[in-house]
Amino acid sequence: MDTLHVDCEACIARGPACGDCVITVLLGAPPQGVDLDTDEQAALAALADSGLVPPLRLVAGARPVQSIPPPMDWQTYG
Repeated sequence: MDTLHVDCEACIARGPACGDCVITVLLGAPPQGVDLDTDEQAALAALADSGLVPPLRLVAGARPVQSIPPPMDWQTYG
């Protein structure tokens, strides 16, 4: 099963597209995000295709990466 994690905090389109996004319209942009399974994605797509709700406007951005220093005894070979 493919799960889509919708994180409004990480969406590049956040702001201008929020008012016309199904997640904001139905859930009010939950701060913890929302996970949608394939059936839920299909249901939202069917509702959007019929004009009952706006489509998902998620534009996923790069996730922040935390730099972790190597262990003190780490050896670099090369």
